[in-house]
Amino acid sequence: MRRALLALALIISSAARAEGDALQMVGQARLEVLWWPVYESRLYSPGGDYVEGVRPLRLEIQYLRDVEAQDLVDHTRKEWQRLGVEGPQSEQWLRTLARLWPDVRKNDLLALVLDKQGRGTFYLNGKALGTIDDPGFGEDFLAIWLSPKTSRPELRLALIGKE
Repeated sequence: MRRALLALALIISSAARAEGDALQMVGQARLEVLWWPVYESRLYSPGGDYVEGVRPLRLEIQYLRDVEAQDLVDHTRKEWQRLGVEGPQSEQWLRTLARLWPDVRKNDLLALVLDKQGRGTFYLNGKALGTIDDPGFGEDFLAIWLSPKTSRPELRLALIGKE
């Protein structure tokens, strides 16, 4: 039974990665806080255009400095609170992220691939970290960068190719 579940997980992970690999870049942006570079981000979609609600999508973040996993989780919580994403479900997602995400080092590439069903799979340097099956998670996570209410509107415009 364990082997069958492991095989199924590998098939789903491979399909999500293959789906994410067929995408074209929409836009890219660099986050700097004061004068310190934090990360380079890139958004990919079918055809290279961002259309709200169209999946699959891939968001890549290449870190330009070391960041502890707990800092990533805390920042996600802060951004969700700003966007009004709060409650038991978001707390469960944050606990899942705390288990999935490792500390990232300079030049690490953390990616989220949302498949056609909205499942979100995280990768670190190409290696699958885990999947969150709830389509609401993917929408709320991407809202940090793609919502018109984002705290970084200039980043959003660059990522969606409107800069």
